[in-house]
Formats: sequence, structure tokens, C-alpha cells
Amino acid sequence: MTDDKSAINQEQIEDLYKKLKKDAEDSGYRLNPDADFAKDLAKGLIATTKRYGYPACPCRLASGQKDDDLDIICPCDYRDKDITEFNACYCALYVSDKAAKGEIQIKSIPERRPPPGKRKNLSLNPSLLFLSSSKLPVWRCKVCGYLCAREDAPDICPICKAKKDRFERF
Repeated sequence: MTDDKSAINQEQIEDLYKKLKKDAEDSGYRLNPDADFAKDLAKGLIATTKRYGYPACPCRLASGQKDDDLDIICPCDYRDKDITEFNACYCALYVSDKAAKGEIQIKSIPERRPPPGKRKNLSLNPSLLFLSSSKLPVWRCKVCGYLCAREDAPDICPICKAKKDRFERF
């Protein structure tokens, strides 16, 4: 017997797919042109959100501890480097313009996330915060690199739509 609360229906998948596509295009990114493939990944994001409370990359093994998985919450911290180097992110949800137009074929992308024992907190030392002349802290989005000077990090990155917990003091 299936629990209705845990079931993922087609409407949820379609809604998330449309949101991902709009957010990507509004931010200058492209989703994989294979809509069925992208919708399968959207289904995986819904599943990880239900399981862990956050949309961990469905192609990676999440720990279930949000602080340990911040780097793989979609869009992951590795997306831009992967797109630049391999024309797609690790799970291939996001692709380059050339891949979106079908000019190049997406190939296997190596995992750039360090193994658990080798991960370091890459946040900068907060004591370096006031090196600039600004009296406000500078916040950096770890996903896209967006910088802003304000008391607190924004709730949502205006560029890539990452949430507040994806910002670090710069």
C-alpha cells in the first residue's frame, strides 16, 4: 500500500520542471533539452526533498545532514565549473547553450565533490570581512559567485535562486 503523502504525482513533477526551467532561463542557464530526462531529475529532487527536507542532487549520495550537503543542494556548488568544463552539470540537469541547442553531445561528467573525509569548509575567515571600506558584510553565493554588501545574506540569490544558506561571508 502506498502512502499518499510520500507519493510523487505527475503534477508535482510538471510544476517543479516548469519552475526549474523558468528559473534557469531567467538566470541565464539552460535545462537539459531532453524534457523526459529533466523531469526524471525533477522527480528525484522532489524525492530528496521529501526524504531529507532539502533538494539534494538526485545523482549523488546525500548524508541527510543539511550542513554536510549544502554543496550538493540543487543547484549545486559545482554546476558552473561543470558546465564550463563539460557542457553540463554532474547530473546533466543544467547544460551549456551548445548542449541545449544540440550542437554537442553531453558526455559523462566526473565527480568533483571531494569524498567525505577530504571536504573542507571553504568559507573565508569572518575576521577578513572588513578588509574593504564597506561597513557592511559582503556575502557571496557559493553557487554562482554573486556578491552583495548588506547586514544579512539575501533569502534567495537574485542570480541563481539559491537559498540563504548557500551564502558565505566573503
